[in-house]
Amino acid sequence: MRTADPERTARAQVPEAQPPAAPRWLLCEGCNRPVYERRFSRDLRVCPECGRYARLSAEERIEQLFDAGSISPVAVAETIEDPLLFTDSRPYVERLRTARRQTGLDDAVVCVRGEIGGHPLVAAVMDFNFLGGSLGCAAGERIAAAADAALLDGVPFLVVTASGGARMQEGALSLMQLAKTTQALVALHRAGILTISVITDPTYGGVAASFATQTDVILAERGARLGFAGPRVIMQTIRQQLPAGFQTAEFLFEHGLIDEVVPRPALRPTLARLLAAAAPAAPGDDPLRAVPSGVVRQLDDVPERDPWDVMRLAREVGRPTTLDYAGRLLDGFVELHGDRLSDDCTAIVGGIGRFAGRPVMLIGHQKGHTAQELRERNYGMSTPAGYRKAGRLMQLAARLGLPIITLVDTQGAYPGLEAEREGQAWAIAENLRLMAHLPVPIVAVVTGEGGSGGALALALADRVLVLENSVYSVISPEACGAILWNDASTAPQAARALRIEPRELLRHRIADGVIPEPEGGAHNDHAAAADLLRRALYDVLAEIVDLDGERLVAERAARFGAFGTRPPVAQQKGGQE
Repeated sequence: MRTADPERTARAQVPEAQPPAAPRWLLCEGCNRPVYERRFSRDLRVCPECGRYARLSAEERIEQLFDAGSISPVAVAETIEDPLLFTDSRPYVERLRTARRQTGLDDAVVCVRGEIGGHPLVAAVMDFNFLGGSLGCAAGERIAAAADAALLDGVPFLVVTASGGARMQEGALSLMQLAKTTQALVALHRAGILTISVITDPTYGGVAASFATQTDVILAERGARLGFAGPRVIMQTIRQQLPAGFQTAEFLFEHGLIDEVVPRPALRPTLARLLAAAAPAAPGDDPLRAVPSGVVRQLDDVPERDPWDVMRLAREVGRPTTLDYAGRLLDGFVELHGDRLSDDCTAIVGGIGRFAGRPVMLIGHQKGHTAQELRERNYGMSTPAGYRKAGRLMQLAARLGLPIITLVDTQGAYPGLEAEREGQAWAIAENLRLMAHLPVPIVAVVTGEGGSGGALALALADRVLVLENSVYSVISPEACGAILWNDASTAPQAARALRIEPRELLRHRIADGVIPEPEGGAHNDHAAAADLLRRALYDVLAEIVDLDGERLVAERAARFGAFGTRPPVAQQKGGQE
């Protein structure tokens, strides 16, 4: 924004009165329209005409995000000021003096302790006004110092980025800041402390290639550009013109590289919800206690039913989806997106929320309730990106010590050409390997269809439950009929031969229990279905939530290692084989 000449309105005044201050107008650099300064400030420096985001100073950003009165500075060590005695058109030390005089800052990063929504954290906030937010020794030390403070306090770490890249005037020492800040982030990851980055425009070079993209959760303002090489560098080095919208937050979200694009007014409440969802349970609180859940664990208590009838109910389009359950089971659910590689498959969703006062990671297949939703979600059939996203969220849960709940409802993994080209088998295999050794409790619930490896990729768990009208099988009945009888219409016969219904799953201990559904099925009463699922999760999580990681992994291995072997004679007599 630049100051425009204000138009003053003539009006009569008494001789003694001082004229009121004239309204101050600014010109938007995006649309070149006049904007009233007070409204512009009230709108967080977003143009009301074209929506362009003006840059904020570090001070303005901190004031917008943090609770009033909660801020205190983080001490930082002194650093080398001009290690190369660098001079281009002007001496580097002169550029530093000018930047300090113009911004009132010592360098391009401000580090503070504070609270957002009552939740404590430490933040490092970059200021593009200071030499383009470039990363030199002083900026790198401030990022590392803020991360160290978060480690010391045991609170989340937030970094707000705005940078053109590494500071050339400090040579290879500026390059070393990528490694320095990376080590600081690694220490937080090892300690199980949540890290968040907020990407603002622009974020390029060494900042993008280090701490900006190494955090657990990456949020970005609308239109923010993020990349290793900026458009000018690309054009000058390889003469390639970037397409419109390339490297913007929206482009990056579409390609699975960030978790969410957040409008500036929604940024503070989004951070508050995320911090609340991931906050540990209150000391001394024991929110997960065994409760009478109604989960059926004895074979004799599960009635015999026609498997094809169960299959038809499992496929009812009105059955609750993962997001339906998330809204009813979890407080403050925050969905996270992207596989950090290529895509954000919408057939699998996941995020952090609070279950019974305890933070958990919820991950599940997502279908839909209308033809359009089903198409948009690929009918719940995940691509490799979906399984990579699930794996990323599981690893985050393990770092933060969060129990994992997975909800399974898929005909199977997507079998298309692109999925095969992108390594569908490898993605599923990697999730199986990951879940086999995760040191946190995992509960999987088959809520509809549990089809093949696409289902198992979310179900290698400590406890596996199935809803009363759900199925779990190595293959769909239609595919089985087409292969064995050369006729897909033999699906009912195949379903009976495959024994895909809950009673048989409990008989073979593939399922640890069967969750009742409302009369007629979960699709008839979402609220009642969610309540029955909630009680079941209370029950089984209470059994495993306090077990240490080594025991969880060992018992998980024993559970799956027993499949296909004969159970002890005593168990056979008990009617479980």
